[in-house]
Amino acid sequence: MRQIRATNRLYRLEIWIWNNISEDYEIISEDYEIISEDYENISEGINNKTIKKSNKMKLNIAVLAGDGIGPEIMKQGVAVMQAIAEKFNHEFTYNEAICGAHAIDEVGDPFPEETFKTCMDADAVLFAAVGDPRFDNNPTAKVRPEQGLLAMRKKLGLFANVRPVATFDCLLHKSPLKDELLKGADFVVIRELTGGMYFGEKYQDNDKAYDTDIYTRPEIERILKVAFEFAMKRNKHLTVVDKANVLASSRLWRQIAKEMEPQYPEVNTDYMFIDNASMRVLTEPTFFDVIVTENTFGDILTDETSCITGSMGLQPSSSLGEHTPLFEPVHGSWPQAAGKNLANPVAQILSAAMLLEHFGLNEEGALIRKAVDASLDANVRTPEIQVEGGAHYGTTEVGAWIVNWIKNA
Repeated sequence: MRQIRATNRLYRLEIWIWNNISEDYEIISEDYEIISEDYENISEGINNKTIKKSNKMKLNIAVLAGDGIGPEIMKQGVAVMQAIAEKFNHEFTYNEAICGAHAIDEVGDPFPEETFKTCMDADAVLFAAVGDPRFDNNPTAKVRPEQGLLAMRKKLGLFANVRPVATFDCLLHKSPLKDELLKGADFVVIRELTGGMYFGEKYQDNDKAYDTDIYTRPEIERILKVAFEFAMKRNKHLTVVDKANVLASSRLWRQIAKEMEPQYPEVNTDYMFIDNASMRVLTEPTFFDVIVTENTFGDILTDETSCITGSMGLQPSSSLGEHTPLFEPVHGSWPQAAGKNLANPVAQILSAAMLLEHFGLNEEGALIRKAVDASLDANVRTPEIQVEGGAHYGTTEVGAWIVNWIKNA
């Protein structure tokens, strides 16, 4: 109420000054300054209350561990989030739900309605991986774990997959690429996630099969808008990857991108065929800032970028759209390693960092990233990225080391 009175006084005084400029201007100005100072003090008090209120964040997180190594790496991701919650006085609740092969075994559906409800009721979804060789090796299987992942993306309206690609200096030697090509590489791939061949009409018999690569203008416009806005926040360079010399769907992508270019005059937009892009992300990764592409191309391109980081176990991602955002590592379920304490939990842990940053908890996300960097520098690594002669650390040990580093930071 005090704020409203101060605002009204200020407004009436401004009108009076405008209409009655006189010899008393200095006195009026003095009064104006007092009222303004009073108003600023009130505003500052309100802002301080807002800041204090936002210090404690309550988040309801749906936890979908999935198949294979999923439960093992998810345990570490949740442990890191809980360490952050305790350190920063946040309140995170975790609601587990089944998906993938696990859900098929339990209820016959890779993305059950109950899991969907859990996701819709949550503020965010922390997801691990799905997949099982029982289904991979059975071409006649009617239900597959990956169908659950596609259903989740479609039902949650997750049309934009955001995959950051960056190098770790201490792991440059783990990449098959030359150090001088990799150093300083830092770009984002934005993949359209709910259209294209993965969701188009399908048909298969013993003699013929097809998948329809279909896109509509609204689908293309919304993903390009995300890409242009990401570019504006970064280095203002956007690369649209397509196959416009062959595919009609790609020609529509390019047409719409060119139509949208004038809305973002600060962004340097270029276009590249997928075959050329597939080569240049490996031979010239520092060229890129933001890449945007359709579903199938994006799936392949983002897996290819694991050569840059040295391991797929280091790459997190987020999927954004109409409903609950989802955060997941880019790798699969690696069922051969399930239960062996071998899987790298870092991508899952960095996905948790992206989740926190999505809600404005940038300091918390940065602390997780520092902890990961510290673990790599200390050679606390799973076998696939460990230095020669280094100590053996498994999934559990790497996760515990990062949690302890956060607690002691």
